[in-house]
Amino acid sequence: MSDEGFAAALPTLREALEAHGLWAKKAFGQHFLLDLNVTRKIARLAQVGAADLVIEVGPGPGGLTRALLETGARVIAVEKDERFRPLLDEVAAACPRLELVFGDALQVDEAALTDGQPAHLISNLPYNVGTPLLIKWLTGPWTPQSLTLMFQREVADRITAPAGDDAYGRLSVIVQATCTARRVLDAPARAFTPPPKVDSAVVRLEPRAERPEPRRLDALQAITAAAFGQRRKMLRASLKALGGEALAREAGLDPQARAEVIPVEGFLALADAWLARR
Repeated sequence: MSDEGFAAALPTLREALEAHGLWAKKAFGQHFLLDLNVTRKIARLAQVGAADLVIEVGPGPGGLTRALLETGARVIAVEKDERFRPLLDEVAAACPRLELVFGDALQVDEAALTDGQPAHLISNLPYNVGTPLLIKWLTGPWTPQSLTLMFQREVADRITAPAGDDAYGRLSVIVQATCTARRVLDAPARAFTPPPKVDSAVVRLEPRAERPEPRRLDALQAITAAAFGQRRKMLRASLKALGGEALAREAGLDPQARAEVIPVEGFLALADAWLARR
């Protein structure tokens, strides 16, 4: 069977779920994305095709997986929930461009998984591990070519928020220091089965050519953890354990300013000033 005709040999997503008696598991933060219009739009927004390798985390019943395979891309799907093995095996049998890996994505070595090849990350991320996974991908040793990821709306707002915005915080700084970030699609709760209590959004991230080196990223994480851990306090107080007022002045910042108004460049300057002291 040709790769192009694999979808016709498969049951619909709802039929497959019913045949295997599967349901979303709250403990895993699962909400199935069964709307083909939405999954195909995500695949288009990811800008991948036949020459590309994709890692998908949390494929569940394989709705987004099918849309990604339709682009001609090769897909490595990482799934923690063993209940989906028979259902995903059916998709892999119909399309040899799908490779299945069963395990915890937080523990996966992506460089080994892709054998050193460049890869895009495209996922409807489980709600309960979306942020830890994003931090791992942006600050770890392996860098994806691009990331097209669905989060609950609140997290998407935090990822893209500018300094001074209510949603601006530690996640905003780490993401924007390493990537360009933009929200490209809103997905209402009704697009999922079962519908979550919140809406979702897809964010497109492209790693910066001049990504901060690991030591600088580690310092940035320490600085932002302290600054936003007490976000209503002035920098001279929230950063007291790291240098306080003197550190802020060394970075060219007002020690009386609060973390929520400091731009990404200011936090990088704080990280540099802290490293220079060590």
